[in-house]
Amino acid sequence: MRLSVLDQSMIVSGRPPAAAIRETVELARLCDALGYHRFWVSEHHSSDSIAGSAPEVLLAALAMVTSRIRLGSAGVMLPHYSALKVAEQFRVLEALAPGRIDLGLGRAPGSDGRTAFALNPNAAEAANAFPAQLRDLMAWVGGGALPDSHPFRGVVAQPAGPDSPEVWILGSSTYGAQVAAFFGLPYCYAYFFTEGQGALEALELYRATYRPSPAHPDPHSAIAVFALAADTQAAAERLFAPREVWRAERERGRFVPLPSPEAAAAYPFTAAEIARNALTRERSAYGTPGVVRERLEAIGRTHGVDEIAVVTAVHDPAARQRSFVLLAKAFGLSQRELLAAE
Repeated sequence: MRLSVLDQSMIVSGRPPAAAIRETVELARLCDALGYHRFWVSEHHSSDSIAGSAPEVLLAALAMVTSRIRLGSAGVMLPHYSALKVAEQFRVLEALAPGRIDLGLGRAPGSDGRTAFALNPNAAEAANAFPAQLRDLMAWVGGGALPDSHPFRGVVAQPAGPDSPEVWILGSSTYGAQVAAFFGLPYCYAYFFTEGQGALEALELYRATYRPSPAHPDPHSAIAVFALAADTQAAAERLFAPREVWRAERERGRFVPLPSPEAAAAYPFTAAEIARNALTRERSAYGTPGVVRERLEAIGRTHGVDEIAVVTAVHDPAARQRSFVLLAKAFGLSQRELLAAE
C-alpha cells in the first residue's frame, strides 16, 4: 500500500495565512526526500481555516523544490472554471515536472454558496454538467480529440507533449465514485472529512461499476485519512486536541484557525461534542509511529484501497514535519522508493 500526503495549508492561530503556504512548500520538499509517493494540495475559498485557494499556482512552486514525488490537486473544483483553462494550467505543470503531475478533480464548491457564486455565477448549472466538463477536460489535458459535433473540436491545450497529468476523481459521496467508475479513473475518498462514514459504500460502488480505460484497465482507489505521529502517545494526544476544537467550531458554522494545544485544552466542549470527539479519535490514526502504521494499515485493509493519503494538521510546523519523518521511518519509505526506482 502506497503512502501519500494531502496538505490543506491549514491556517493556525498566531501566524498569518501566508505562512501556511510557505509551510506547505517546505513540507513538500521534506516529503520528497522522505519517499512519500504523492503530495496533493487542496482548494478552498474565503476560509479563515485553510489558505490553499489556488492549487495550480502552489503546485508550480512545489515542482521547483521537488524532484521525485508526484504532485497534484485534491482537488480542483471544476464547476468554478473553464475546462480548457484547467487543462492548460495542468499541461504547463506537466511541462515543469514531466511524469509527476496528478489532476485531482472535485464537484463540490469548496466554499459557501455566496463564494461559489462569486467564483462562477453559473456554478450550480456547471455542477450539473460535471460529467460533460470532465469529458472535455480529459480530451484536452490528454491531447485527445473531442466528439466530431463538439463546438470546440480542434481547440488544443498547450503546451503539448508526450506526457499527460494523471486524472483523479475525489469525493465524499457515491456521486464521485460513480463518475470515476464510468470514466475509468482512479478515485480517492475523503475519509478524514466524513470520519469514514460512507467510505465503504462509495468504494464498493466504484469497484463494482468500474469500466476499464486504456490508462487504467483496473480500478485504483485511495482514501485520505487524518494521521499524526509523535515520539510518545501523550505528545500525540496533545497535538491531536486542536483538531477536535476545529471540528467542533466547524459544526457550529465557524471556520477558524487551528488553535494551539494550550487553547484546545481549555475549550468548553458540550456533551454532544465530547461524543463526537470519540468518533473522531476512533476514525483517525494518531500516536507513536508503530501505532499509527498499524492503524493506517488496518483502515487500508478494511477499505481495500491501494493507497492512503495522510492529512496532518498540527499547530507547530516542526511537530508536523516530525510526524512525517516518523511515519516515513515506520513505513520504510525511503528504502522502498529507492528499490522501486531501480
